[in-house]
Amino acid sequence: MLYKKINVELIVIDDEAEAVVTELNAVFDRLEERHTVFGGGIETVTFKHSGARQRSALAHTMAAGEAVTGALRAAHRSVAVALRAVI
Repeated sequence: MLYKKINVELIVIDDEAEAVVTELNAVFDRLEERHTVFGGGIETVTFKHSGARQRSALAHTMAAGEAVTGALRAAHRSVAVALRAVI
């Protein structure tokens, strides 16, 4: 039988870590009611962030979508102006 190990890394503010761990344990308990889960656990490590907060992949994707939307609107206006000039 094959198994897969799933690793999840979360970074939270130090003051909120205990509450997050408590909620994650509750979620894992509910998950074990519906699925067979072997082992696992939650490890917490305190560290100091080394710089400015970085954007997530979702934030980058949303920013790219906004840039594309702006570019499409500009292209639409340019085509409309060119069409009017031709007519």
